[in-house]
Amino acid sequence: MNHVMDRPIVRRWWQRRIWWRSGAFVAAVALLVATGLLLGHPERSVRLAEASVTIATARRAVFHDFIPLRGMVTALNTVYVDAPEGGRVERVLAQAGDEVHAGQPLVQLTNTDLVLDVLDREGRLVESITELQTYQTQLEQNRVANEKALAQIDYNIVSTRRALERRKPLLAEHSINQEAVDRLQDQLDLDTKLRPMQAASNRIQEGLRVTQLPQIRRQLATLQQDVKLTHATLDDLTARAPVSGRLTSMDLKVGETLDRNGRFAVITPDTGYKLSAAIDEYYLARVRVGQRADVVVDAADDVGYGAARDIEGARDTEEARDTEEGGRDAATGERDWPLIVTRIYPQVKDGMFNVDLRFLGGQPAGLVPGEALEGKLALGADTLATVLPAGAFLERTGGSWVFVLSADGRTAHRRTIEVGRRSAEQLEILAGLAPGERAIVSDYTGLDNIERIDLVR
Repeated sequence: MNHVMDRPIVRRWWQRRIWWRSGAFVAAVALLVATGLLLGHPERSVRLAEASVTIATARRAVFHDFIPLRGMVTALNTVYVDAPEGGRVERVLAQAGDEVHAGQPLVQLTNTDLVLDVLDREGRLVESITELQTYQTQLEQNRVANEKALAQIDYNIVSTRRALERRKPLLAEHSINQEAVDRLQDQLDLDTKLRPMQAASNRIQEGLRVTQLPQIRRQLATLQQDVKLTHATLDDLTARAPVSGRLTSMDLKVGETLDRNGRFAVITPDTGYKLSAAIDEYYLARVRVGQRADVVVDAADDVGYGAARDIEGARDTEEARDTEEGGRDAATGERDWPLIVTRIYPQVKDGMFNVDLRFLGGQPAGLVPGEALEGKLALGADTLATVLPAGAFLERTGGSWVFVLSADGRTAHRRTIEVGRRSAEQLEILAGLAPGERAIVSDYTGLDNIERIDLVR
């Protein structure tokens, strides 16, 4: 049997130092972590070419509180024309662009079902009228018959009394018998009793007649009016212009079918024009009815202004004075026209809301619906403030922060600012930026998490 003896394993020197090396590594990592905690994360920065950014200086200057305005000329009033009755288009009597007057026929329709229905309704109405008139005649006949019956009783009483008075002497002379006198007396007593009964019946029936006759007359008038209206339904097959003006929209072809109350035309009365403009929703809280604006109109479109202007109260009114203040540029031939905000539509769509503006003191001649005009809308008075030119950076920051340049212009650090009023060209700086300091106002795309910009020349 071979005996194998255990031998002690002797580690080399570098193997005996592994625990010391592991401890040194852990200590180094802990030192780095502690250093990071003490010093914080390094400032995130980016290098940009100075020529690729736009730099503006904050200044103490007049803040012009207005926004650009671009609007479309629209009719002050628009009238939609509907077909009261549907039918097949038989004749088209006007075309889009024509000047029409109130009541002028625009389109002729045919509708066989409507004609038959009208004839049926007219027949039933005439039948009802005939029945009422018959009843009215019967009431009159009853009145006459009742008066005749009462008159006959009165006549019988008088006649019988006279006959009785003539026969009483004869009865005393025994020239006639008692029975003849008794018959006359019985007839007189009967007629005397019948008279108050007939008179009472006449009074009751006359009261009913007096009560019913006005009702019958009203019903007859209503039925006769219904006959006229029913027949007038056929007149609705000729659709007419409700007002005078320009027929701006109508596209009908002979043979096509119009539904009942179907809209087929638009008329623009000659009542003037307004300006409809879309404004950024940011200004919704600042736009008010009554604010002033002005737009630029080519003087060539303003020919005949003096004849077209119709100012209430002539030149002494405030609006007339506002019109005279509208300046004319001799070099470009353009003229500024004042307007006033008349209506605000608060519904926001695609980041915009709409307003209507009315021309003050008349309006430019030659305006065309759909024409675009540009100008500005004053939101407030001009005031002295710290202002910074507006730039593309607003789309990313909303005016809450900006990159401010150092004194040497080599770097720009992110800084929180407070913005007040805003126009298309200026920002009112309330805090965070002093007059004379410079800031980057160009696009900040990709710089949301950057704290310092190093500018390279």
